[in-house]
Amino acid sequence: QVQLVESGGGLVQAGGSLRLSCAASGRTFSSYAMGWFRQAPGKEREFVAAIRWSSGYTYYADSVKGRFTISRDNAKNTVYLQMNSLKPEDTAVYYCAAGRLWVAITPSNYDYWGQGTQVTVST
Repeated sequence: QVQLVESGGGLVQAGGSLRLSCAASGRTFSSYAMGWFRQAPGKEREFVAAIRWSSGYTYYADSVKGRFTISRDNAKNTVYLQMNSLKPEDTAVYYCAAGRLWVAITPSNYDYWGQGTQVTVST
């Protein structure tokens, strides 16, 4: 049974940092791309960042480029999203996802999803 479990969300002031984790289990993800998406209330789910598990290639949405960093730890089967210089508009539920297509920014291209973790950035 494939599981993606996110953690690390919380409440932070604008300008602060958080690191999200996504622990993957249930299958081998070496041929997959791992993505982070977010969804704010009343808005569609949007792409944030992706990493190709095998090569480490990364790709970012323009809105987070230079502030967020995606990485992975092969030994721990875990993907991270380091978020710096957070802004109130980064407030959303953040989801981890796994898919076979590189690079995919559309949610429908991802096969597996976590349950999400809330990130709230206060002014």
